[in-house]
Amino acid sequence: MLNQTKISLRQLTLLTALFTVGSAILIVPSGMAAAAKQDAWIAALLALGTGLPIVWLMSALASRYPGMTLVGILETLLGKWIGKTVACILAITLFLTGPATVLHDVGDFMATQMMPETPIEAILTLFAAVVLMGIRLGVEVLARSAEMLFPWFILLYVSLVLLISFQIEPRHAAPLLEFGFTPLWPAALSFISVAFLPHIALLLFLPPSANRPAEFGRSLFIGSLLGSCLLAIVIALSILVLGPEITARSLYPSYSLAKKIDIAHFLQRIEVIVAVIWIISLYFRITLYMCAVTFSLTQIFGLKDHRPLVLPLGMLLVATSIVIYPNIPFKQTWDTETWTPYILMVGLILPIVLGIVQLLRKVIMNKKQPSPPSSRSS
Repeated sequence: MLNQTKISLRQLTLLTALFTVGSAILIVPSGMAAAAKQDAWIAALLALGTGLPIVWLMSALASRYPGMTLVGILETLLGKWIGKTVACILAITLFLTGPATVLHDVGDFMATQMMPETPIEAILTLFAAVVLMGIRLGVEVLARSAEMLFPWFILLYVSLVLLISFQIEPRHAAPLLEFGFTPLWPAALSFISVAFLPHIALLLFLPPSANRPAEFGRSLFIGSLLGSCLLAIVIALSILVLGPEITARSLYPSYSLAKKIDIAHFLQRIEVIVAVIWIISLYFRITLYMCAVTFSLTQIFGLKDHRPLVLPLGMLLVATSIVIYPNIPFKQTWDTETWTPYILMVGLILPIVLGIVQLLRKVIMNKKQPSPPSSRSS
């Protein structure tokens, strides 16, 4: 059971950092370069300043109800039936827009860049099987896995940054703010929609697992800051090495970035570094998404164990990920017209609405409390 597992705040921070990096390390630089051109790195800094307060808002909501999941918060503030209905809609839509789309990205990347002769269905099935193993074993095992893999993740990441730094050309970042501040906002929004707003999924199952629930929000914030800084560095390197035009046209800019590594014509063609970084972070992205869906449905329907749901949801995950993106134009439309409005609704509007409801309930309760009798002076 979820409430029987306990993870440290350090493990929670690492899980959040890996969840933040997720698929964004491969796909976000191209969208930001297409919108902001050579100023994409400035848009990334703008996104940090705008997105971290959103994470703080989620942290504040969790701190108001320590040890309680978002499902419990919804039931407390909106009532049992309305709260369960909203939570069920959130879990179902999150399944379609979160793990299904990200798993498709795994298959698409592996089938086009690394294993072109392997059917995408085989790749999706094998990756999903490992994800389901992690869900069945529980949050505590996932947290320990993150603790074990994170040093390797950082080692590979630092190696990439150091090796590619020899290819930096500052002229790619000029002229500064050529088109003003207007293009920066759509680019920043694309960063926020992938790196910060999806953290609402973590509130669906992680708070009861923290060994110190009152400090859950602090770990969530620090992990988000760490992961987003790693992303911002990759975006800046993509612009400085590839240039804004190539970055915008590339499907996977950071993978193309690693292909540029060439030290004395000896150390080259080591783009597998980015592939390993991406697979590690993406595994935790999909698994934590699926944990959010599985554990929230378990709580909504009052089940004693989440494991009977794992296999059916896993089968649905593979089937959905195969058909979720029929073609590239549909994917681009989905990302701009479906994903962004949806994640703004659940990642920003929902916490704001819940915060307002909580304040209104507090005001109403204070008015209902009888005032203490006044004492008369003799």
